[in-house]
Amino acid sequence: RYVEPSIRPDDSRYGENPNRLQRHTQFQVILKPDPGNSQDLFIGSLSALGINVNDHDIRFVEDNWESPVLGAWGLGWEVWMDGMEITQFTYFQQAGSIPLMPISVEITYGLERILMLLQGVDHFKNIQYADGITYGELFLENEKEMSSYYLEYASVNDIHKHFDLFEAEACRLIDAGLAIPAYDQLLKTSHTFNILDSRGFVGVTERARYFSRMRSLARQCAQLWLKTRESLGYPLGNLYQPFHVCVPKEDIEELKKKVSPHLRAFVLEIGTEELPPNDVVNACNQLEVLLKQLLEKQRLTHGNVQTYGTARRLVVFINELDYKQEANEIEFRGPPVNKAFDQKGNPTQAAEGFCRKNGVPLSSLYRKVEGKTEYVFVSSVEPSRFALEVLSEELPSVLSKISFQKSMRWNSEVMFSRPIRWLLALHGDLIVPFTFTGILSDNVSRGLRNTSSATIKVGNAESYSEVMQNAGIAVDIKLRKKIISDKSTSVAKVIDGSVIMKADLLDEVANLVEAPQPILGKFDSSFLELPDDLLIMVMQKHQKYFAITDHDGKLLPYFIAIANGAINEEVVRKGNEAVLRARYEDAKFFYGLDTSKSFSEFRNRLKGILFHEKLGTMLDKANRVQSLVAQVALPLGITDDTLKVVHDAASLAMSDLASAVVTEFTALAGVMGRHYALRDGFSEQIAEALFEINLPRSSGDILPKTDAGILLALADRLDSLVGLFAAGCQPTSSNDPFGLRRISYGLVQLLVGAEVDLELRNALELAAAVQPIKVEARVID
Repeated sequence: RYVEPSIRPDDSRYGENPNRLQRHTQFQVILKPDPGNSQDLFIGSLSALGINVNDHDIRFVEDNWESPVLGAWGLGWEVWMDGMEITQFTYFQQAGSIPLMPISVEITYGLERILMLLQGVDHFKNIQYADGITYGELFLENEKEMSSYYLEYASVNDIHKHFDLFEAEACRLIDAGLAIPAYDQLLKTSHTFNILDSRGFVGVTERARYFSRMRSLARQCAQLWLKTRESLGYPLGNLYQPFHVCVPKEDIEELKKKVSPHLRAFVLEIGTEELPPNDVVNACNQLEVLLKQLLEKQRLTHGNVQTYGTARRLVVFINELDYKQEANEIEFRGPPVNKAFDQKGNPTQAAEGFCRKNGVPLSSLYRKVEGKTEYVFVSSVEPSRFALEVLSEELPSVLSKISFQKSMRWNSEVMFSRPIRWLLALHGDLIVPFTFTGILSDNVSRGLRNTSSATIKVGNAESYSEVMQNAGIAVDIKLRKKIISDKSTSVAKVIDGSVIMKADLLDEVANLVEAPQPILGKFDSSFLELPDDLLIMVMQKHQKYFAITDHDGKLLPYFIAIANGAINEEVVRKGNEAVLRARYEDAKFFYGLDTSKSFSEFRNRLKGILFHEKLGTMLDKANRVQSLVAQVALPLGITDDTLKVVHDAASLAMSDLASAVVTEFTALAGVMGRHYALRDGFSEQIAEALFEINLPRSSGDILPKTDAGILLALADRLDSLVGLFAAGCQPTSSNDPFGLRRISYGLVQLLVGAEVDLELRNALELAAAVQPIKVEARVID
């Protein structure tokens, strides 16, 4: 463990934002190997710091960490306390593009934010650093000056050169066999990239190229370091033996003696560290299919198979499951009759061998015709095994078949979305014993994190639902969604408001909590001067809050946060309000930067954002789209009025990509273009076209409705596809860093959805003609 100053140019705010600094302090803790209870240890550490964890809403929110600098990645969470991120929690899976074993758990405490909570101050500059000295008195000027450098004075041209120089030096040191100095140069390339990124001078495609260069250096450094350690004889050791447990056969034999000959309920609970919301749903769906397949294959009569899930548990419940398998008569075909008996009717060696193989006497043979041939057959009844015994053998296989978009290791080679920490399996009142990832099943579950009862004993499968309910845990996803919707609606009525209940946000939030508790919060009404889209996006995307409007649809200065379990409502409300205030200060900061200049000025700033090294800047791309859109429009019979809108909108297209708001909140591309255009007095038709050029943004998204928007969206995608394919950026079966599949799908959606009668080859050739590089005929083909 160690204290580490962390530099993040992108978080430069001149010291004005309460929570965000370009240089903050982290307390890094590395646990290696995973101790098996790292989350419990972490929460215990918060208590040791003096935080009453029962008062606060402590949440582990999905955050899949990746560092292109290190060629490293891991899965884990941001740890939120009352809506504010205070810690990064990661299970490292790879470093230098090399898989890790054993797995390290990194816990990164954000010291300034934790100190703000402990001292009850609302701004980092008010932290008491020492007797009579505040944090601001020591470091505020540093924040102001370094923010000025990163956001205003850093020379973009020189920073590009610095990156190249540091990269070249790293390569030279790798060739010299010096891994550590080379790694130091790699870190410097990362810092220079972060400076460029903070200035908004890195385009989407150029970002992928920089990442590729840094990953290559990281991989070479890691491989060189392994060679160095090998040459030293691995002085710290290199062997890791995972711990294995198994179920003794004697235990199962003893349990079989206790089985009662009745239909009983069955419950399986897979206890995990917090699963990502989408993984909860996907895993439940898979579990239902897998269990039904298992029961059918194993001839186990059963009632309804139901699956439930929360962030911390996946549950299968079967209301009636037979105590043993159905009898199964199996027929085995042997040799043809003329081979099984000799001319005197005596059995041959073939018949004797067939009976011996199947463990039956010769007298059990019988004859049957199949097709045109008569064969000998035997039949036997397969013994009926107890359900408990069958499930004990088969459940590990079921769990191993659950797949996720992103999986991780933690104590073995077994992969799962997040670490499994307990297993509960009951058939009636008997434990179904099995092991998975080194864990032995039991009849014990776990309660909410912020309750005194850490474990919950379940007496029998039939009582599982009641036990969970008494513990305050809603295992049913549908029930949690209903609780959130109903209670939030009631809370909003207190202020005569209506909740903006987006279905996808409701789905996500319902799978972040086990015991939803809506809390009404308020923010300063002065923030309502910012665009509604910006305010709502910050609430929904960054904080998982529900926005509230009045009956006319006007945004109100209130929000609803969904806490988990019994908490101190006033403490949690105050914390969430402080976090949203900091978020809105951020939004206000960027919006202020943008509105200090006219929208038209942004277009020239696109020349500082590289689209692709072979295809030029974003300004070059915008100019190509402006030229291309007029040519695409000609054969489509577009009216003169629409052509004028297209021409005027094309001269502003993508300009908002250079705005501070879109640089920080990329999902608002197009939305802010429309807003800024209207703000500066451009027509609604032009503003709408600037929004629609980005549509569709994903599968199932809305499509452009105006002719001008359709034409701009088509021209943009044609230019990207032809240019990037010509530049050699074709996707592979496993990698598509430039999003060309998404662009292609978007183009097809546009053509079909808008019913555009476009001769595609001709359009592609028009796009090829405006590219700054040669486009081979095979690219068009």
